[in-house]
Amino acid sequence: MAGMGKRMRPHTLTTAKPLLPIAGKPIVQRLVEDIIATCNEKIDEIAFIIGPNFGKAVEDHLISVAATLGAKGKICYQDTPLGTAHAILCAGDTLTGNIFIAFADTLFNARFSIDKNKDAIVWTQRVEDPRAYGVTKLNNNNEIEAFVEKPQELAPCYAIIGVYYFKDGDGLKKELQRLIDNNIMLKGEYQITDAMAHMLSNGVKFYTDQVDEWFDCGYKDAAIYTNQRILELKKNSETLVSPTAVVENSVIIPPCFIGDNVTVKNSVIGPHVSLEKGATVEDCRISNSIIQSDSNVKNAQIDNSILGKSVTYMDKPKELNIGDFSSHL
Repeated sequence: MAGMGKRMRPHTLTTAKPLLPIAGKPIVQRLVEDIIATCNEKIDEIAFIIGPNFGKAVEDHLISVAATLGAKGKICYQDTPLGTAHAILCAGDTLTGNIFIAFADTLFNARFSIDKNKDAIVWTQRVEDPRAYGVTKLNNNNEIEAFVEKPQELAPCYAIIGVYYFKDGDGLKKELQRLIDNNIMLKGEYQITDAMAHMLSNGVKFYTDQVDEWFDCGYKDAAIYTNQRILELKKNSETLVSPTAVVENSVIIPPCFIGDNVTVKNSVIGPHVSLEKGATVEDCRISNSIIQSDSNVKNAQIDNSILGKSVTYMDKPKELNIGDFSSHL
């Protein structure tokens, strides 16, 4: 999670992308919780690979996330963005025994079933247009026989989503180091797919498993859609409205997340809205949006939007006198 998240600016100018909130929790926290909740395996250690300037508050939060899940948290740094293989190798001390790797800018609707007897598992999702993805090619035994980067033919394929299991973490570590030592790069970066391709050629057996849904959080509209889907998926399993929220003369159309100490007055909120901790909303109609912590919104009609932390947004009330059969475009 060491990337800069440029597509999510301006929000990532002040907050690391994996810490942006989705339905009341940072992306990386939801990712780790969901993986552990569904894989039915004891997790001993969680290594978070971050940039060097994330800050102590971020590091402390990540350590606390691991602790609440019964694991030891470890902070590792990628000082220079040199690709996925280089990033994973920055957690070299953790790469031993059974390991599970996930890129922390996506969320999933899936059960992560791990057969620890398999050499390696690569999670995928079927896509109709594979040209923007790395994909897998399978043989008749449902084993991966090749990794193909961004194929140009239009045909349904299984795209690699950035979630992996390896039975032999030490073996993976050696393959990643081989890329560095031999300067094997693609477009100036060391890629995990190059390491996996070499492992495949040396007899390591790779298998695939699929996720039901794969949610991108990489840019504004995708993050809003992900917030919508997570609210739908969690509405029966999580408490989405805080008992400390104050809702006066307002309608909440579920599912919505209403965080701690949120105040809503004279408004219609929802569906698919997240109001983060301390937000205040008055005389508003808000749908399909994320309003981050301590923001103050009044007299506004908002849809398909993200407002950052401590934003003050007050639209001017409009007085209209429009006759019959008119259009206001």
